[in-house]
Amino acid sequence: MYKFNVEKATAACVAWVRNWFEENGRGCNAVIGISGGKDSSVAAAVCVKALGKDRVIGVLMPQGEQADIGFSHLLVDHLGIRSITVNVGPAVAAITECVTEAMGENGFTAQSRQNLPPRIRMATLYAVSQSNNGRVVNTCNLSEDWVGYSTRYGDSVGDLSPLSHFTVAEVKAIGRYLGLPVELVEKPPIDGLCGKTDEDNLGFTYALLDAYIREGIEPDPETKERIDRLHRINLFKLRYMDCFEYDPETEY
Repeated sequence: MYKFNVEKATAACVAWVRNWFEENGRGCNAVIGISGGKDSSVAAAVCVKALGKDRVIGVLMPQGEQADIGFSHLLVDHLGIRSITVNVGPAVAAITECVTEAMGENGFTAQSRQNLPPRIRMATLYAVSQSNNGRVVNTCNLSEDWVGYSTRYGDSVGDLSPLSHFTVAEVKAIGRYLGLPVELVEKPPIDGLCGKTDEDNLGFTYALLDAYIREGIEPDPETKERIDRLHRINLFKLRYMDCFEYDPETEY
């Protein structure tokens, strides 16, 4: 039976982050988009452990009024890190207006509209990072990545990713081990796009998904097929970019 050793896993992850910065950005800052959820909270806590709080910058990016932004402030205060707040609302509204004008109301699809804010947030993160000698920290976890639950060139990217090989249950365990406030670790994950929880959108729980990933415990056939299909059609998100490999010695 699989058993997660949170102490060893956390120590290894912290060491990896520290070594990554030594090799890819000695003296640089870790720049993290802070949503107030478990993933960004744990990623920030790991970076603080690895680099010290003075080298971690949390970026809060509400889209207008954000009802749960208090969770983001709680994390920033708990870790004692510097924070920068950028309201992306005007940028989202401006691009929405421009694209709608160019393509028409029906041409700019609902899914495109939903995925616009996370892409603008990522552009904002890189603007803040480049202006603060930073490296952008990706906050996705294994469970989300397994079923493609991220926005391509939105929250799916970054310069380093400390949590991509940890399931949701493991991320929560690390958060508890690092002493994060329980409300941050246990806050129901919400996509921030349509107001629903992740599990509502996926149609299954992370507990069920994690058991399938780590222990091979299969859910009911319908759910298994849904998970397998999501995994299969979203694998491209985990690759940088597929490229045609041209060989000048080959006759085409």
